[in-house]
Amino acid sequence: MNAIALQMLFGDRGKYIAMIIGIGFASLIMTQQPSIFWGLLTRTYAFIGDVAAPDIWVMDPGVQYVEEHKPMRDTDLARVRGVAGVAWAAPMYKSLMVAKLPDGSTRSIDLTGLDDATLIGAPPKIVEGSLESLRQADGVLVDKEAAFTRLRVSMPDGTTRPLAIGDVMEINDRRAVVVGYAKASRNFVLQPFIYTTYTRAITYAPENRRQLTYVLVKAQDGVDKQELADRISSEVNLLAMTSDQFKTVTFDYWMKNTGIPINFGISVTLGFIVGAAVAGQAFFNFIRENLKQYAALKAMGLRSGVLVRMVLLQSLVVGLTGYGLGVGMTALFGYLMRDTVLAFSMHPFILIFALAGVFLIVAAAALLSIRQVIKIDPAVVFRG
Repeated sequence: MNAIALQMLFGDRGKYIAMIIGIGFASLIMTQQPSIFWGLLTRTYAFIGDVAAPDIWVMDPGVQYVEEHKPMRDTDLARVRGVAGVAWAAPMYKSLMVAKLPDGSTRSIDLTGLDDATLIGAPPKIVEGSLESLRQADGVLVDKEAAFTRLRVSMPDGTTRPLAIGDVMEINDRRAVVVGYAKASRNFVLQPFIYTTYTRAITYAPENRRQLTYVLVKAQDGVDKQELADRISSEVNLLAMTSDQFKTVTFDYWMKNTGIPINFGISVTLGFIVGAAVAGQAFFNFIRENLKQYAALKAMGLRSGVLVRMVLLQSLVVGLTGYGLGVGMTALFGYLMRDTVLAFSMHPFILIFALAGVFLIVAAAALLSIRQVIKIDPAVVFRG
């Protein structure tokens, strides 16, 4: 009976193609949009992931996410270093500024100042040059992708070129020399990353009594990170979080305080509804047009349970084929969009979510169709 059910399904090519297209479209929307959504949210804490050395981040208690800069007093660094269980503590400056390129144009940048002695907090990969080149006079490292896209320099003949090593630009009216290229993970706001030493970053920054953005802390061997973070918070009266906690806090901020989840949720819901309507209607019409065949099988003595299994097999084949088509298109889309500004990350739970949605669609269509098959009168095959 399974072979007969499949012959009935594949024999009506028009209906079969319409059904898998409907399921494929729903599966595409239910995987593509959540993958873009998840990719965007992982970018919100990408900077924390790039800074792998510290166990704990110490900041002003008012900070809600990593891109929010609320400076602390410089003396807070020494206070953190004095807490029992701290192996080392390094300062970090981070703020948005305006840079003037060699052609006179200006761009917003995300400036990060690293500890002068250790350069802790550096980008995960140096593409050209070296991290030590930051110790050169006025030296800065520029994110290579930004140098070749958003920090391009206009030429007299009307063309543009990337911001090159050796170029001199200005940050807050102070000289900065590009000494190398770095590679950093794209963040949510997509501002070009520029790195320099902490002391130099302070000179670039507007004058302020407080300049210290973060204190990066490493726990001593054998010291529990969470206990140390709690100890720092209580003794220094600052907010201390482990790297994982800071990622979660940043993630939750964007989830709760932006319209991103609602926008993507609407897209996924509409895709589900449209896919369900197309596939459900096509499957319902397929069963209705094949009622005489089911009636003939019923007249030959097949029990209703066997007919139900045939319908379920047909719906399962349609669902899995359409799901595979949709996931395949999403995977192709993600491959083509790799290394672009578009955020894309297909987490395994997205595949499970889409599979559950597809099964819900085919189950609803199958239930409506099964009702017709069970109620069909075998005598219909003898009617004209």
